[in-house]
Amino acid sequence: MQVTGIVCEFNPFHLGHAYLLSRLRQRGADAIVCAMSGNFVQRGEPALVNKLSRGEMAVSCGVDLVLELPTAWAMTTAETFARGGVQLLKMAGCTHIGFGSECGDAALLQAAADTLLSPDLQADIRSELAAGITYAAARQQAVQARLGDGAAVLRQPNDTLAVEYLKACRQLETDMTPIVVSRVGASHDGGAAEGFASASHIRELLTNGEDASAYLTAESAAIYARECAAGRAPVTMQNAERAVLSRLRAMCEEDFARYDSGNEGLYRRFYDAARTVASVDELLSAVKTKRYAYARLRRMLLAAYLDVTAADVPPEVPYLRVLACNERGRKLLKTIKKTGSAPVLTKSADVRALSEEAQKLFALTARAADQYVLAYPELRAARGSSAWTEGPVIV
Repeated sequence: MQVTGIVCEFNPFHLGHAYLLSRLRQRGADAIVCAMSGNFVQRGEPALVNKLSRGEMAVSCGVDLVLELPTAWAMTTAETFARGGVQLLKMAGCTHIGFGSECGDAALLQAAADTLLSPDLQADIRSELAAGITYAAARQQAVQARLGDGAAVLRQPNDTLAVEYLKACRQLETDMTPIVVSRVGASHDGGAAEGFASASHIRELLTNGEDASAYLTAESAAIYARECAAGRAPVTMQNAERAVLSRLRAMCEEDFARYDSGNEGLYRRFYDAARTVASVDELLSAVKTKRYAYARLRRMLLAAYLDVTAADVPPEVPYLRVLACNERGRKLLKTIKKTGSAPVLTKSADVRALSEEAQKLFALTARAADQYVLAYPELRAARGSSAWTEGPVIV
């Protein structure tokens, strides 16, 4: 049985995602399992719609099982995000891993992944960083010195993630076969083209109250409309702006240092800015330099708000938390439970059987969920403790 895994965010699930699923089915997938970010995503923001609703969108559109990538992995670098996702898929027994790509060239992507795993590459990257450029640019130049034009795959967001998935597969010694699907339509952060729109364009339309139904599946559009009517969408960082700024202004300079993973003094810029700015956008603009990409700054801001540090990311994801599934997904879960590769969580009572470290991770994710709901448009909908009371969506 071919079980194909996808590492994803589905923020929200749209026609491009539906196209990916259809191509994976054409390439032999008997079942599709997703390792999906929870309520916060890798670009350093809250997801537009909560994780259970996004899981429901996915299963309603052809996914069989959606597992949560815990917050500690979901809101970090592309490398850590990919590694956590691949771990989940490995534990779920996936035989294949599928992903979108701008270049669509599996051999080229693998060559870039192998180059990034070269033991002496980091020294070259550090030399490039001395010029004051971003880490991504420094890595690009170091790889280009070895691969030539092949390094161009690190300039495109989907290709970059694809390379990280392949790296993780090597590092974790998985035997998952990669399936590369060429991206169609608009670019990652572009507008709309050929009937498809990027997720960022769709989010912009929806947060502005505009109609994006032409780019969503009928199921996704209906679920999103339901969440809006209930006061639970769209979710934005601006909705929680006062809470975010309150948290940051209560912190001292040493507190910020805990979230500066680069140890480059960036935390001082955050501390200084937090004392004076009156909005999240102002803070990010005040901290921005050419050395730091906005995505990194948003992730550090989010880490400070949620109190998540690098130490909160253990070497391995210690459990599989189910967000949504269909009947085929339920059969897969029975197989996963028999193999015993990892504890499976379908109800809060399951948490009590976890190790102390795993319980700590679940509690962190639960706390983040309580902060996430404070960004709902309607405060009446922002009841806490959802991680302990809500179960997976069965479609």
